[in-house]
Amino acid sequence: MRSHLRSVAVPSACRAGEAVIRPASPADADAIVRIYNPYVLETTISFETGPVPAGVMAERLRRTLEGHPWLVLEEDGAVLGYAYGSRFKEREAYRFAVETTVYVAQGHARQGIGTRLYQALLPDLRARGFHTALAVIALPNDASVSLHERFGYRKVAHFPEVGWKFSRWIDVGTWALRL
Repeated sequence: MRSHLRSVAVPSACRAGEAVIRPASPADADAIVRIYNPYVLETTISFETGPVPAGVMAERLRRTLEGHPWLVLEEDGAVLGYAYGSRFKEREAYRFAVETTVYVAQGHARQGIGTRLYQALLPDLRARGFHTALAVIALPNDASVSLHERFGYRKVAHFPEVGWKFSRWIDVGTWALRL
């Protein structure tokens, strides 16, 4: 039950330089898995171990959009990145906490895409009434840590060896931002 959070009217598109940041829809699932699946298959950034089919991603989008924003950055018709907020935990007392996630297409890192997405996402989360944003980051991931800390997130937890992928243990850190 998320009725305590405000619904926010998101414009159909916001200009960000030459790119457009807009709300995602399940129709974006193909583009999103093209960005996400290389992280799944080639890195420890995601703890999934197999590719996510577009149909599964479309359902994730539908569920997320029931109470949280999901944005894509599109340039020349191509989705180059996405960011969203999702439930942090199921228990009702967590209802004002939100987990934030951002992914950028390979070959487009360090071009400001993640920054522009968070510049749109974080005000949206504030307007919806969320109080704390949490980023859960597989470590090491200097680029993600740098992005989050640039927005004021601060490390609040470190969980050693909680993930197992590619025959090795992976640490996870949690960063928090008071919205």
